Amino acid sequence: MELCKVIAKDLLKIKAVFFRPDEPFTWASGIKSPVYCDNRLTLTSPEVRNDVENGLAETIKKNYPEVEVLMGTSTAGIAHAAITGHILGLPMGYVRSGAKDHGRQNQIEGKLEKGQKVVVVEDLISTGGSVIEVVNVLREAGADVLGIVSIFTYGMKKGIDRLAEAEVVNYSLTNFDVIAETAAEEGYIKPEDVDRLIKFRNNPSDESWIGENK
Repeated sequence: MELCKVIAKDLLKIKAVFFRPDEPFTWASGIKSPVYCDNRLTLTSPEVRNDVENGLAETIKKNYPEVEVLMGTSTAGIAHAAITGHILGLPMGYVRSGAKDHGRQNQIEGKLEKGQKVVVVEDLISTGGSVIEVVNVLREAGADVLGIVSIFTYGMKKGIDRLAEAEVVNYSLTNFDVIAETAAEEGYIKPEDVDRLIKFRNNPSDESWIGENK
């Protein structure tokens, strides 16, 4: 079975990705969403955690063979960067959302030399804003950012465009389309709901998918 399918099944099984198209969730931005994501739940399921961390390690080895340091995003990417770093025998650190207001006032935690080849570890990419901030902080510190690995991506146009503009590539273990299709196959949602979910992904501000196929 393809890795993207294995991870999709895993995330659905532990409700790290949870679909509710008939009773949408409301994001902080006010947007109605048919999906809820909490990839932190992968850490509390040893079997799923094993699949995820080994998947991240294999993805890094395949796509970024020159990597020297892993840097997790704060806070969700830290544990994944640490475990994957352990598997690969690589140093890791993480990037804070802002510099500390005490001590050495670090924003980058962990040893990072100028010119080192870095891969950023993130759990989830939607519009891409937060992970690109991390990439920029690392670049400003002199790191050679090879790219990003993540567990799950929505594949939203805004996120794809932002990553392209920042000239950084992302490899995700699975994506919104695969998870939606797998959810229908496994009976978590109705097959006709897949089109509604893709409609949301393509334009989150258009709420015309709500109420369809009820």
